[in-house]
Amino acid sequence: MRLPQAQLHRGERLVELLKQGQYKPLTVVQQIVSIFSGVRGLVDDVPVASIQKFESGLINFMEEKHQALMNKIAEAKKLDDDSESQLKAAIEEFKGLFQN
Repeated sequence: MRLPQAQLHRGERLVELLKQGQYKPLTVVQQIVSIFSGVRGLVDDVPVASIQKFESGLINFMEEKHQALMNKIAEAKKLDDDSESQLKAAIEEFKGLFQN
């Protein structure tokens, strides 16, 4: 069975997003933000070599600009439709600022 090229490219990016520094584990909410960006295809156009830089910047951006959303996700322990749309918009906002 052959996978479409787009699926393979997304898989490469997901592998990069799942990597964590040895002494820098991500919190659950940070992991949700990171994995959401990959699974929803929001990083499909980010070069694989830039994924970890993107993830680090995204986490910082979310904590600086969207802490209330991060807290909401942490408290609810899930993503509802409202949180999902807010998270997607925040990631798109960060993508507009991201420099490879």
